Amino acid sequence: MPIPIRAFGRTGLHVSAIGLGTAPLGGMAGRAPDRAVATVRSALAAGARLIDTAPLYGAGQAERSLGSALRGLDRGRYVLSSKVGRLVGPDGGILSAYTRDGVLRSIEASLGRLGIDRLDIVHIHDPDAHYREAVEDMFPVLADLRAQGVVGAVGAGMNQWQMLGEFARHADFDCFLLAGRYTLLEQTSLDFLELCGSKGIAVILGGVFNSGILATGPVPHARYQYAEAPASILERAARLETACRRHGVPLRRAALRFALAHPAVTCAVLGAESPEEFEEHAAGLADPIPADLWDELRRQGLIAPEAPLPVGAGG
Repeated sequence: MPIPIRAFGRTGLHVSAIGLGTAPLGGMAGRAPDRAVATVRSALAAGARLIDTAPLYGAGQAERSLGSALRGLDRGRYVLSSKVGRLVGPDGGILSAYTRDGVLRSIEASLGRLGIDRLDIVHIHDPDAHYREAVEDMFPVLADLRAQGVVGAVGAGMNQWQMLGEFARHADFDCFLLAGRYTLLEQTSLDFLELCGSKGIAVILGGVFNSGILATGPVPHARYQYAEAPASILERAARLETACRRHGVPLRRAALRFALAHPAVTCAVLGAESPEEFEEHAAGLADPIPADLWDELRRQGLIAPEAPLPVGAGG
């Protein structure tokens, strides 16, 4: 079954329901450059059309590896997303750059590392302490670049939805990348997703496995929100996993399908460290998931009553 293709909000772009996140490529570039390239090529062959990257990932190494993988490929074959707000310094360190000049320098550097002439999507990266700069300085220059055709769509990527909601209300953003706040473990962002849906703002989900625990299950030292999972999260994940096992469904597969079921969600970006890892994600989109599983999770209070559930053949 091919990966479904979805309209990306009101932008005119079209992306795959799952895309490739390249944060793992930043660490692979030095030790396994050929595998990094093979992972990108395999994801594209599997049907991925969205690839998400950032200067922060490996201090530019992810973008360089991605550029190597994309060299010679038809530019219309993929939609490419990168980010601004951080610059790679001359010594290889990461510099804060939440300014107009920082936006321009960051995009120029990203285009050079990637070996392309335009970015389809540019996100302001984690502006948690930079709301004013994001709205007053960074967004206007990104909107100008969008009008010039240098950038296709303007977004922001964060691990919180509250500030993204403010952006949605006060500026003409096309999309958001929300990491970890709409998952099988937690559905705290439902009002935000409804707001985006009403405005035609595309939502990309990152962190649909909550940094790992929804992929590994509640194993010792399982990761949640970039740290070791606390006891309360381990207990909730264990209940989710037990229910999934009763219905013969891998926890990670249920987590992905649940996240994609919300009508405001256009795509989920999934990191991968090997071709096989992304191919497994893609294959899981076709496997049937019994409706009884979702009913059981809702009865147990593990899914918010108002959260949309996967429906139709394959759940």
